Amino acid sequence: MWRDEAVTFQVARRTVPQIWRLLHGVDAVHGLYYLLMHAVLAVRPGEVVLRLPSVCAAAVTAGLVAALGARLVRPRVGLWAGLLYAVTPMAGHYAQEGRSYALVAAGATGATLLFVRAVQGDSWWAYGTVLGLTCWLHEFAVLLLLAHAVSLALARAGSGVWRGWGRVSGGVVLSLLPMVLVSRAQAAQVAWLRRPTAATADGLWRGFLGSTPGVYWVCLALALLGLAGLVGRRGEVTCAGVALPLTVVPPVTLMLASQFSPLYVDRYVLYALGGAPLLVAGGADWVAGMAGRLRLGGRRVPTLAITNPPLRPRLASRSRLVTLAGVLAVALALLHHLPLLRADRSPDTRPDDLAAVSRLAARKSGPGDPVLFLPVQTRNVAITYPGAFRGARDVALVEGAAESGTLYGREAGPGELRRRLARLDRVWVVADQALLAGRWIPRNPTERAKLAVLAADFAGCEEVVRDGVTVRLYVRRARPRHPAPALRADGGSPATEPSGRSPLPPTPPRPARW
Repeated sequence: MWRDEAVTFQVARRTVPQIWRLLHGVDAVHGLYYLLMHAVLAVRPGEVVLRLPSVCAAAVTAGLVAALGARLVRPRVGLWAGLLYAVTPMAGHYAQEGRSYALVAAGATGATLLFVRAVQGDSWWAYGTVLGLTCWLHEFAVLLLLAHAVSLALARAGSGVWRGWGRVSGGVVLSLLPMVLVSRAQAAQVAWLRRPTAATADGLWRGFLGSTPGVYWVCLALALLGLAGLVGRRGEVTCAGVALPLTVVPPVTLMLASQFSPLYVDRYVLYALGGAPLLVAGGADWVAGMAGRLRLGGRRVPTLAITNPPLRPRLASRSRLVTLAGVLAVALALLHHLPLLRADRSPDTRPDDLAAVSRLAARKSGPGDPVLFLPVQTRNVAITYPGAFRGARDVALVEGAAESGTLYGREAGPGELRRRLARLDRVWVVADQALLAGRWIPRNPTERAKLAVLAADFAGCEEVVRDGVTVRLYVRRARPRHPAPALRADGGSPATEPSGRSPLPPTPPRPARW
């Protein structure tokens, strides 16, 4: 597990009251997901079970993308789009991660399918229910409402459709207000985000259409051709009219808002990926239709089948061959993406590997050894993989994470921490490598006290570094020893100099400062 998955793992294994207490301080936006994972991990806690919901959700999303293509165009478009979603590296990346984003993508795609059905005459309440639950999995899924509004505008929907959608949308927004109010008070959690740039947008678009140049340019050309049917008959939603807003509107809206208050990360809009395969498959279907029309002298296949019944078996056989050709094209895209997909299964593609760090700590430290975590977030290693730290003394910890209603536990204040460290001659430190190197300075007084005491009173000895996390042994520096003053030759007191003047008092040592 990497650090975000580890948070899911350790929070979901708490009791429901402990999870509820935590959400009042941090991670309210993930509250519903933590409660869901609490039930899942109650069956068998482990890394595989942690990721199973994401794997299943990604498979469901591929099926829902296929259902959208089949409903809006024809079955082969759905087949191509669903398969293309399944082999996209970005979808595969989050399919194997123990976080909520794959589930949000499944909910958003299901809500889009229900939106299409509602426009075509079904009930709006199923759409509102699914979208409301999806927004409680992650509040930025509410941007899907803007995409659906653009789809209605492109379809030139009637007033009755707008009223039905408006009532349901208002209910979804109102139900989300409590989470919005609580999460705004927790905005410090995303203070590390930066404003997205043009390079950010280009990276997201390439992630949607293909991570290798060959696949990207072919998919981009087909997606542009897929825009040919953007606007259909009045009141009718089209494949491009649904897929283009789904792909573009949520990411662009979040990127524009992030120019004023940075909130954008690509995983927050993963659910927009479902529109890109629909555009590509729609473009491929348009190319296949044009090629077939040229072979048949410009006549459409359905018209020819009606006017010339003996040709129907031949036309059906040709349609099956076209479908198979599209499947083979997706298989070729998979072969192009295979090195990326295989590399993405390695822990090295994640920001850190807490299991590897815990193994290093277990190999270096022993039972009863004092351990200091710097900053407090690195305690995630010990909470997630406690076996490696069994018997170790956590120097700074006052109250555990679950008991204190925090993610990483409550630590002693600077004064108490200095007293605790003063009693130690050696301490193992699990630290952020960038922090030890001075590439950033913590604001928390306790973290600054840790750095100050280690710099003034201890010397680093052996260390091991893994994925930006350092496990280092600190040993107390030898205390200066002042020799006894020698007696004067005449037997006088050493306090008096030959000149008769008393020596100046020694200058007291300056306190160590950070």
